[in-house]
Amino acid sequence: MQTSTFGLDLPDYPWEAMAPYLERAKQHSGGVVNLSIGTPVDPTPQLVQDALRSAADAPGYPTVHGTKAVREAVVEWFGRRRGVEGLDEQAVMPTVGSKELVAWLPFFLGLGPGDVVVRPKVAYPTYDIGARLAGAEAIAADSLDEIDAPTRARVRLVWLNSPGNPTGAVRTAEAMRAVVDDARSVGAVVASDECYAELGWGEWDVQRGGSAVPSVLDPRVSGGDFTRLLSVYSLSKQSNLAGYRAAFVAGAPELMPNLVNSRKHAGMIVPYPVQEAMRVALGDQAHVDAQKDLYRGRRERLVPALEAFGLTISHSEAGLYLWCTAGEDTWTTVGRLAERGIVVGPGVFYGDEGAGFVRVALTGSDERVDAAVDRLTAS
Repeated sequence: MQTSTFGLDLPDYPWEAMAPYLERAKQHSGGVVNLSIGTPVDPTPQLVQDALRSAADAPGYPTVHGTKAVREAVVEWFGRRRGVEGLDEQAVMPTVGSKELVAWLPFFLGLGPGDVVVRPKVAYPTYDIGARLAGAEAIAADSLDEIDAPTRARVRLVWLNSPGNPTGAVRTAEAMRAVVDDARSVGAVVASDECYAELGWGEWDVQRGGSAVPSVLDPRVSGGDFTRLLSVYSLSKQSNLAGYRAAFVAGAPELMPNLVNSRKHAGMIVPYPVQEAMRVALGDQAHVDAQKDLYRGRRERLVPALEAFGLTISHSEAGLYLWCTAGEDTWTTVGRLAERGIVVGPGVFYGDEGAGFVRVALTGSDERVDAAVDRLTAS
């Protein structure tokens, strides 16, 4: 009798490797400070909670394409916060968080064996997983110029991630435009994961007089043409809505109808109460600025403490993470921090270029961040 093997041939979820370091950190007398994962710890804004409750009577099926009201809120937000004009609400779709869109986009675009997906050299692992789910090939490159001509001809999808996870690097509009131009020359789609765009620091800190982080739909990048350009955004970070799975994708008006139709068949629908919560959150900037103030304060305390511990901060111009190196093996740094009760993310989880680095999240409570600062600066 012939037996069959069931299941996808995917790598083990990398965070399982952190278990012994987490256990070591838990032995610290002051308890663990977990700065390894960027999950929000602050309350969901009250006005968003109220919007969710007010929409709780929702007996019918919501639409995959989303309500007209939530799509219009996305369009208004793009114009007000990202400098994007001319976006049609028909070219917007809510998604069940941004991770599922990242994972399934190659499949829904019809990619398969022989097709190439390009992702940043240091990157969130889900870009690779999405290519594998579709049967396509994932290649790590920050520019198509790094890829040989025969392979470049097979590129169907290029991922941008700015601000980047885990590095916090921000691409200028000019740098993004170069990627878009190269992708267009081979007929590829450019999908830009922009989930940390409201969390710019230094020259990208709008609240302190800096410039806004550019979107792939920005006219300086797109040239006013959204064809084959998709912007992916999540409210998990800016509005503490990770538990709501509230996100959206916008752009590429020629691709959106097929994406909507494919997701209808797959039943990928954002619940109506979440759509309403998202609509309200997008219309209110005050809570976003208040949350950013909290992260800014935590960042300003952690940076000098990490440097005192012997770490060098690299990039980290935006987002919820500090990308650090002590010039040693990643796991050595992870272990030394665990001895002080601090858990961080290993850079090796983000590709070969992440070796020697660790990712430190700003998503601890003020009390836990202060505990980390005390431990890092203790002699």
